[in-house]
Amino acid sequence: MLYFQVVILAATLMLVYYCEFTDTFSPAQQGFVCNDPALSKPDPGPEQDSRVQPVILYSVVSGLPVVLISGVEVFLFLLQSHSNNLYDYEKIVVMWDCFYLNPMVRRTSRFLGVYVFGLFATDVFVSAGQLVTGSLAPYFLSVCQLNSTAVDCQDTMPFVWETDACTGDPDDITRARKTFPSKEAALSLYTAVYLAMYIMSCTSSFGSYLLGPFGSLSLVSLAALTGINRVAENRNHWSDVIAGQAIGAGIAIFLVVFVVQYFKKRRVSLPVSHSDVGTTDTDEVSPHMNHSVETSDKYVTSESPRAFTEVT
Repeated sequence: MLYFQVVILAATLMLVYYCEFTDTFSPAQQGFVCNDPALSKPDPGPEQDSRVQPVILYSVVSGLPVVLISGVEVFLFLLQSHSNNLYDYEKIVVMWDCFYLNPMVRRTSRFLGVYVFGLFATDVFVSAGQLVTGSLAPYFLSVCQLNSTAVDCQDTMPFVWETDACTGDPDDITRARKTFPSKEAALSLYTAVYLAMYIMSCTSSFGSYLLGPFGSLSLVSLAALTGINRVAENRNHWSDVIAGQAIGAGIAIFLVVFVVQYFKKRRVSLPVSHSDVGTTDTDEVSPHMNHSVETSDKYVTSESPRAFTEVT
């Protein structure tokens, strides 16, 4: 099963590479109207001149989840030796009769692995939307620099389809054709929603009424400001930002609800070999032992070298 997960993650990463760093896919050539006020905003310049620079955004969406989730999981694991009310105590997982996986490491790697997959999936969905729609940025006419000999926009406002109507820098024109949905809005809100739901899941164990909402709302607010900044700098339309935020939030909610199941312990049920019947009788669930099994969270290992059972 781990092999297929690695293959899926590698394939997603490959799609991200082809969409971001190669010219394999080109955006659709969408027509426009001369002197359209919605496309006549001044050129805001390269992305490096934005208030939220790409290096800052990508550092946050890649580094913050690692620091936050790893730190919280280490903290919760250390508390388990003193309190069994926070989480049911988990024993070490025995896999393949030779590999011992600490439950803290398993939880951390699972949550971060799902997050990374969702981050790549969000990037792929947004890139596909930008390539298919070819939506024009608010500053498109500023970087297009219409060819006055090919298009006459003095007396009338014709709809321009010609590919040679623009004389500006090809890279700037391509960038101006890839705005819907907004990738910055999608990635920032995906990270914010995923971490916000993780924080709420963890702080609920403490009985805290303000710590979780404060941290969650802070993350979501910063992500929302990132989208608002895109509109304020004339880099995206409101529709671009809203669509990007909807994609990011939707993917995050889907993964939390259906994949990591609100960051709770995963239940795995695998058959135990007949040769272990004599050794696992004491671990089988009976009407008198349901409570003790649920609170101990034991892992029963079969003689099969590639199977283990988690009894919760």
